[in-house]
Amino acid sequence: MDHILSKYCPRIEFESYEDFYANFSIEVPENFNFAYDVVDEWARVEPDKRALVWCDDSDNEKIFTFSQVSELSDRLANALTDLGIRKGDPVLLILRQRWEYWICAVALHKIGAILIPASLQLTQKDIIYRSNAADIKAIIALDDDYVRSQITQAMPECPSVELLIVVDSDVEYEGWLGFEQLIESSSPNWVRPQGELGTTNQDIMLIYFTSGTTGLAKMCCHNFTHPLGHILTAKYWQQVQEDKLHLSVTDSGWAKFGWGKIYGQWIAGATIFAFDTLKFNPLKLLEKVQQYQITTFCVPPTMYRFMLQEDVSSFDLSSVENFATAGEPLNAEVTRKWLDLTGKMIREGFGQTEGPVLIANFPWVQPRPGSMGKPSPLLNIKLLDVEGNQVEIGDEGNICVTGLKQAYPPGLFMGYYRDEERTAAAVGGDFYNLHDVAWCDPEGYFTFVGRDDDVIKCSGYRIGPFEVESALIEHPAVVECAVTSAPDPVRGSVVKATIVLARDYDPSDELKVELQEHVKRITAPYKYPRIVEFVSELPKTIGGKIKRAKIRTEDEGGVWED
Repeated sequence: MDHILSKYCPRIEFESYEDFYANFSIEVPENFNFAYDVVDEWARVEPDKRALVWCDDSDNEKIFTFSQVSELSDRLANALTDLGIRKGDPVLLILRQRWEYWICAVALHKIGAILIPASLQLTQKDIIYRSNAADIKAIIALDDDYVRSQITQAMPECPSVELLIVVDSDVEYEGWLGFEQLIESSSPNWVRPQGELGTTNQDIMLIYFTSGTTGLAKMCCHNFTHPLGHILTAKYWQQVQEDKLHLSVTDSGWAKFGWGKIYGQWIAGATIFAFDTLKFNPLKLLEKVQQYQITTFCVPPTMYRFMLQEDVSSFDLSSVENFATAGEPLNAEVTRKWLDLTGKMIREGFGQTEGPVLIANFPWVQPRPGSMGKPSPLLNIKLLDVEGNQVEIGDEGNICVTGLKQAYPPGLFMGYYRDEERTAAAVGGDFYNLHDVAWCDPEGYFTFVGRDDDVIKCSGYRIGPFEVESALIEHPAVVECAVTSAPDPVRGSVVKATIVLARDYDPSDELKVELQEHVKRITAPYKYPRIVEFVSELPKTIGGKIKRAKIRTEDEGGVWED
């Protein structure tokens, strides 16, 4: 039907990537608000259209139509405004993948309050930092002993927080209000605010605290046009289909949730599938894909690597028409193994918390193992050198969103909350530098090299960590790894590999030598890791990204502070 999508995309179908890149556009209406213009609009035109299929580890299942999401969010909007939540008030959500997250997000968008998603892994220190940095007014959290204890302990140092709401609880806790009781006791009649109380396109809708791989998390701001940018993410990279189930595996505290579990998917009319699990289990995930006949599927590369440790061929994954991945670079060997087992390639996408998908394997692009794909339209992606000049084909450069003075694409962040200096440095000029290094081949495919501060300089050579990591992943002993520089008294720095082994392998000096020789055969010999360390797990951010900076800092004798 494409009813909603056609309102914002004058043209939906394209004949080729070149046609798509040249002619795709998004029309941004005045005062766009996802809650009213997408959720409530679907509820109006197709009241029984499925919005969300939710299940959990205990085989509980709930199915919500857009009409139900619309009514429940209206009730919650009334409850929150009665409790003093207003336009512009920051509200922190710690809800994992509970179905209530979608209701809360839509209700906050209706009010014009600022949604701040957060992970269950936040400590007391994290909550204090976030509350005071953003002047958070309310926290809505699920009933989890750890989460509640961290919030409760933080409260004496969080003077801006006036309201605590607990989700999925049969117990009354002192100082907390119950989500279910608020919903049940509130009116379903909500009227869209107008005038100064209504939202505008430039109002802040959403703040992500970035994962903080190199320091304190930054507050990344998105305005109310942000969901429209994810049309690129959902429709043209994940290739979601109307009324079909789409599964992205991500906690609601991560930006990947906004990429894969709400905005672009609902604009395109897809049904979101949510598996609310306490801990990733590759077998359970494969079972859910088979049981629910998922149509489009997106998980981080690490999850593909761990699924490949299981008997993937014993599951019927034939319903899946598109496999996708993002979050970390996808090693070529993983793509090849997945193709052998399923008959389908994995379509990699690339981006940041600060925007929608920026580079991807779109429908007309034949994926190449190890490549991120080709640039998204609207964003004018170029590879620039340190002086801001475009590099030659085949040369490494920083990935940049250019042309910001001419047009500001929907989905790209506005800047960093309460940090004018950092905002000006990021998006105040002619381009936004992601500080990710890549190179482009003559056919327009981009290949990731590494973060600009992760690129290793050794004996006069520049070595991209991703190439060495990809070589190591080709060895059956390696499940995942991080390649970093380590100090060396002679060379200044050398290549180090920190490795998680497959279940059938044990650490040994012989295996170290075998892996070193393997890298020498796969890549240039000077790129092999002179230091190999075996670990049970890699240090990762709350968002699941490997903390290479932590490994480097500790190898240099420093102390890493989370």
